[in-house]
Amino acid sequence: MANKPSLKSVNRLRFLHNNDERERRIAAAPETPLPKDYPVNRLSRALHPDRQYVKIAAIKTWDDNCKSFTFAPDPARGTEHLAFFKAGSYLSVFLDVDGMKLTRPYSISSSPAEALDDRVTLTIKRVPGGIASNYMLDHWQMGDEVTLTGPLGEFVYLPVRDGKTVIGVAGGSGITPFHSFAKAIAEGDEDFRLVLLYGSRTEKDILFKDEFDEIQKLTDKVKVVHVLSDEEKPGFEHGFITAELIKKYAPQEDYSIFLCGPAGMYSFLDKQIETLHLERKWVRHELQGEVHNPEKLPDYPNSRPVPAEVKITVRICGEEQTITADTGDTILQSLEKHGIAAPAHCRSGECGWCHSLLLSGEVYCPKHLEHRREADLDFGYIHPCCTFPLSDIAVEVPYAK
Repeated sequence: MANKPSLKSVNRLRFLHNNDERERRIAAAPETPLPKDYPVNRLSRALHPDRQYVKIAAIKTWDDNCKSFTFAPDPARGTEHLAFFKAGSYLSVFLDVDGMKLTRPYSISSSPAEALDDRVTLTIKRVPGGIASNYMLDHWQMGDEVTLTGPLGEFVYLPVRDGKTVIGVAGGSGITPFHSFAKAIAEGDEDFRLVLLYGSRTEKDILFKDEFDEIQKLTDKVKVVHVLSDEEKPGFEHGFITAELIKKYAPQEDYSIFLCGPAGMYSFLDKQIETLHLERKWVRHELQGEVHNPEKLPDYPNSRPVPAEVKITVRICGEEQTITADTGDTILQSLEKHGIAAPAHCRSGECGWCHSLLLSGEVYCPKHLEHRREADLDFGYIHPCCTFPLSDIAVEVPYAK
C-alpha cells in the first residue's frame, strides 16, 4: 500500500517555482468582471435582514389590553418578502414616541409557514405605565407603516440539545412563542411533543384558547393544560404551576422545560424546578425583559447612598452630549428618553447588541442578567439595557441604530 502524502513528504522547494505558473494562469484568465452579488449573500439578506419594512395588514382585539397585529411587506419602502424564522424567535419593533427612539422585542405568535405567505404576527399586551405597549395599542391602525428587525433570539427548539418532549410553561402573554411552536408542530415544521402548562387568572384571560383547541384536533403531539389561579372549573387545573404539576404531565424519559412569562413566574418556578434535579441543559428561559425598581433586587448596593439623579455623558458617532438620568432607569432607557437612538434588541442583557464601553463612573447590573463575557468585564464593557448608573458616568455607544 502506497504511503499517503503528508506535510513531511512535501518538497518545499517546489513552491519557489509556483510564481511563474500563477502569473501564467492569471494572464490566461478571462477578463469577465466578478459578480457584484452572490447567491449566498442574497440568501443571507433574505434570512437575516437588518430591517423589515412592513404595514399593518390585520388587527385582532382580544380585549382593551391585548391585540394581535399582523404585518405584510411594504415594497414601497424596500421589503418585498418577509424573512423566514424558527418558532420561538422574536422581532424588535422600532418606535418614535414623542421624540423618544425606542426598540421593543416581542415573540412572534404566528407560525414560520405564515412567513412564507408574507405574514407575521405579534401579540402585544398592555404593560401598566409602559410607553411602547400603550402607544402601540392606542395608536396603531390598519395600514400604518412599521419597521421591524429580522428574526432574533435563542428560545428555539434544537434536536441536538433538547428532549423529544418539551414541557412548556407559560404565563400571561408568555403564551405567544408557544402558539408559534404548536402551529409549527401541526404544520410539520417542528418535530417534538409539546405539553403546555398555561397559567391564567381566569378562563376569560386565556389567550389563543380556541386556536389551541383546533391545533390539538390536528395533531396528538400538542397537549395544552390550562391552569387557573383564581377559578376552580372542571377540565382545568387550579392554583399555580409547580414542580408537582410538571411531574404530573412529564414523560418518564428525558424532557426539556421551556419557560416564558413574567419575572415573578421565573423566580417562583426556578426554585420549583430545582427540586426536579434536572441537568441545567434541559431548562430553557425566554428573555427576562426589562428590569424596573432595581433597588428592590437582593444584590442592589443598598448599603451605600445612591443619588436619585445622575449625569450621563454619552459619546456616539463622534458626538458627545450630557443628559440627566434617573438611577431607577437603565442607561438605555435614559438615552431613549432623551431621543438618543442607541442600539438594542433583547433588552435583557443577553444579545449584546447594545454592547458599550464604560469610560468612567459606577454602575450596577443585576446578577441574574449578567451575560457579559470575561473580556467585557476585563475591559470595562457593559450592556446598557440592563445596567443602572450609581453615579455620574460616561459611556461610549458604538453607533446609532
